[in-house]
Amino acid sequence: MINHDVRVYRSEENLDRRDQLAWKMAEVATDPVAIDPEVEEMVINRIIDNASVAIASLNRGPIISARAQALTHEATTGGGGASVFGVTEKVSPEWAAWANGVAVRELDTFLAAEYSHPGDNIPPILAVAQHRGSTGADLIRGIATGYELQVDLVKAICL
Repeated sequence: MINHDVRVYRSEENLDRRDQLAWKMAEVATDPVAIDPEVEEMVINRIIDNASVAIASLNRGPIISARAQALTHEATTGGGGASVFGVTEKVSPEWAAWANGVAVRELDTFLAAEYSHPGDNIPPILAVAQHRGSTGADLIRGIATGYELQVDLVKAICL
């Protein structure tokens, strides 16, 4: 594990790209480290949990609105589109992520004094994986990476 000091830099400090937080996060995301079986099992359980919560909220007002918004955005070029819970049409991945994220967040909570839930990574990563036709292994790696980065950021930048 590598610990990085993170602080806000003034615009005129001209921080080298390789020292920027986004670059370091991209390095973590592209690291070909193997996914342990326990991590894979945890990710699969989180996907099931996420989908279950989303499905339970399908008839609530905010989800109906978000789904209607998503359905106005056809799948973008570069892929086959992504699924929105409760409909068969494929939509652009960013709008699938929006609608599914709203559905998950409507009923799911994170019992902590923090600003985010690591499960918020699942709808956008799943939408991009669907759009691109990624493998299940790629999806699991993406979600595991999203969880790792978000949990580390929340612990490091505590509100």
